[in-house]
Amino acid sequence: METRNFKLDTEWNMIHYPIKPKGFGVLIIGDERHFVDEKGSFWTQNEGKQSIVQELREKGYTIFYSNLYGRNWGCDKAVELAKQLYEYIIRTEIINHKIHLIGEGMGALVTLRLMNEMRPNIRSVVLINPVLSLKKHLEQERDHKFFYKKLLAELAFSYEIERNSIIEKLNNLEEMQIEAFGIPVKIVHVLTGSRSYRQSNVLNHLSVKWQDQKAPISVCYMVPEKKQQMGMQISSFIRKNEKVL
Repeated sequence: METRNFKLDTEWNMIHYPIKPKGFGVLIIGDERHFVDEKGSFWTQNEGKQSIVQELREKGYTIFYSNLYGRNWGCDKAVELAKQLYEYIIRTEIINHKIHLIGEGMGALVTLRLMNEMRPNIRSVVLINPVLSLKKHLEQERDHKFFYKKLLAELAFSYEIERNSIIEKLNNLEEMQIEAFGIPVKIVHVLTGSRSYRQSNVLNHLSVKWQDQKAPISVCYMVPEKKQQMGMQISSFIRKNEKVL
């Protein structure tokens, strides 16, 4: 059996079994387009994501993820379900309790909270084009009226608050500082489109701060033509953080 789909709460989840198990697990937290249903997922239908999963399977990793209520934008119930999925996998599968995390885009918001709340159980983290601050992301989208209104509607739905209360809610949210957790992190930033280049400027600024603090965070910039190498880069990075069980 290569994969298994199952439900927790109201949400579908999926697990990919390794070809030759090595006893380590990888939890993926997906971006806006991410989904899981009873038959498959975005990571089985998208060619690029499928290649990452296949690379990790071939290297012996047990991979799992959840639909997480769709476009959750890091809301509490998505974080709680991710922790519930972790507990379920640890109970039912034979893997080390310290796992790797992969968070893409919006999924970085849940990933950061898991790094904070599950710190002893996180071995390493890979972030792909991450949204590191919801407040700053909303500010960046302000000039794009259609996407801004759409984002406000999604935030109101996921956080279960009135649309006109979103800004106040974000102002009161505690911003997660990735360097505070002391967990090895690799950020892969694919340079596609003007939005991506604006985000790369933010990463450049943060990289200087991380270097000054000697934080275990590295940033890799990648052009779209090299995306097929991402799976190998990810597996190489997380393998380095398995010397201590």
